[in-house]
Amino acid sequence: MIIMKKDATQAEIANVVSEASKYGVRCDVSRGEVLTIIGLVGDERRVPFARLEVMPGVKEVRMIETPYKLISREYNEVFRGKDESRVIKVKGVEIGGIEPVYIAGPCAIESRAQLMRIAEEVKCAGAHILRGGIFKPRSSVHSFQGLGAQGADEAREALSWLKEAGECFEMPVLTEARGESQMDLIAEYVDIVQIGARNMYEQDLLGYAGRTGKPVLFKRNFGASVEEFLSSSEYVAAEGNRDIILCERGVLPVGKGKSFTRYTLDLAAVPAIKKETYLPVIVDPSHATGRRDLIKAMSAAAIAAGAGGLAIEVHYSPAESWVDAQQAITPSELADIIDTCRKIHKITTGG
Repeated sequence: MIIMKKDATQAEIANVVSEASKYGVRCDVSRGEVLTIIGLVGDERRVPFARLEVMPGVKEVRMIETPYKLISREYNEVFRGKDESRVIKVKGVEIGGIEPVYIAGPCAIESRAQLMRIAEEVKCAGAHILRGGIFKPRSSVHSFQGLGAQGADEAREALSWLKEAGECFEMPVLTEARGESQMDLIAEYVDIVQIGARNMYEQDLLGYAGRTGKPVLFKRNFGASVEEFLSSSEYVAAEGNRDIILCERGVLPVGKGKSFTRYTLDLAAVPAIKKETYLPVIVDPSHATGRRDLIKAMSAAAIAAGAGGLAIEVHYSPAESWVDAQQAITPSELADIIDTCRKIHKITTGG
């Protein structure tokens, strides 16, 4: 990163950006009250750093070794002047703030009546953000793909229900985008765009999500290392969007014996990621376990590990859920989980 002097002029900053851009990189310019930092995005091997370092207005050029420098604590500490985590504010809800945030709702929106009932009940249970799937990435083409797969009119109608439910019960709303073709439509209606685990490596989709300017809930792929996960999130940050919510949702189990859970919830990743980046980290125990009887225990463990929130699938009649019925819990179970997690958070933080 190129750290400009406190009294660097706009012309000097522009000159540095122009010079660096000649070598095939993009420049991410972060302007603070005191410092301006220029982060280079792209292949830096051809960039003559020694030349940039002596340009007018440049204080120093500092190398950051991690492949996810824009979201690294080191980058943020230089820019902010202190080690400070990011708080993402969405309609009065603070993600990454003092208290954990609870995201809840149906895996798939089935009807307006179903969504409105669940929205009201998760709100009463203590949830802060409403989720609802409209475009569903499924393992089998023969499975229900979400109302959005039925056509453009159906997708827009389902999105309008989600927006209506959020407004009615005063909750921000989020849904997943499966592809670039859906992004603009989704961004019209939701407060947070989700990129699911299956799309963690879709770099063009990540860039598109970043350009919407909406906060992005970004899930770790079940086969990805922590470094790959953070490096992929850099594609969102490289578009100037730092409102990224990282979500751990389990990795592939190992060994030849029977697996008793859908995935293995990597709770050690939570504090590890928090040491590497200033972005908020939440956990999805629903997809990680695939079993409703394990969600409470893993939710409690996630909060104890320092997670800034949970994303949980809820249905008033889990057995009737069109998607992932085995991992959906009831609103009353959600209320119990939130109550337990609040107590654990208070104990672990000394609050």
